[in-house]
Amino acid sequence: MYDECGGVLVFRSDNQGCAFWGVRLTDLDRDDPPVLVQAPDGWVWFLDRVSLACVALVLSEALSGGSGRLYNACELPADLLGAVPKHFQRVRQPGYPMLTGPEEFPVGWFSAPGKLLRQDGLGVHSWLHVRGRTRADLDAICAAVPGRWSLGYTESLSSEPLPF
Repeated sequence: MYDECGGVLVFRSDNQGCAFWGVRLTDLDRDDPPVLVQAPDGWVWFLDRVSLACVALVLSEALSGGSGRLYNACELPADLLGAVPKHFQRVRQPGYPMLTGPEEFPVGWFSAPGKLLRQDGLGVHSWLHVRGRTRADLDAICAAVPGRWSLGYTESLSSEPLPF
């Protein structure tokens, strides 16, 4: 897709058509050009390289894609903000903005065997989204970060392992 008004070649769209990611046409000659995301005020910076945006895409799909896998989320109060980096390893991926607002900057990824976590923002009331490969993995995340988890457990309908 091509945004004629913004001069951007779009390579990703969210499933509801609310967000679009792309590269400026003037940057297409670069080896690994910067990526923009369409925000309410127009196109804004997302990540410095397409390759990093592709990693963010794969992590996002592993977390939220795939029906039947174990997922949960909670809002992090002030006393739990340090729990995630204390118990889980930071994924070497630069932070990037969420589309919902500056209070959820940066998005940070964390992992452990069988566990994938995304923390949206560093301030009070940021959100933590998590997925486990098994029910035990998800239970371990919830025990390490004893927040008010918003969703019930969903038993895995798939026998294929997650990529983490």
